[in-house]
Amino acid sequence: MTFPEWTKPGVYGALVGAVAVSILGFTWGGWTTSGDAQEMADSFAAEQVILAMVPVCLELSEADAERTAKLAILQEASSFQRRNAMMETGWATLPGTDAPSRDLANACLEGLELDGS
Repeated sequence: MTFPEWTKPGVYGALVGAVAVSILGFTWGGWTTSGDAQEMADSFAAEQVILAMVPVCLELSEADAERTAKLAILQEASSFQRRNAMMETGWATLPGTDAPSRDLANACLEGLELDGS
């Protein structure tokens, strides 16, 4: 079977066009791979869980009998040590877990609006 003369340049043009569209799509077009999309979804979900738990953290701080002493410790701590101090209060522990969450501690500190922060 014989192919017309224009077949070879047409096939090359289609291949080059497909590669060019793919490169443009992934770099400037906003296309993502399924792995990247999964990572973005996981990151977004984790951020939303932390934001949803900030009111729980603030309520735990309000219900704590030692609130005044713990707030004084948080205010005295330097800005670099506040997250660790917040984690030690127990207010930044997600329900059902044993260890405090660093991200929740940061978000809860912002919610507490401590003087000098």
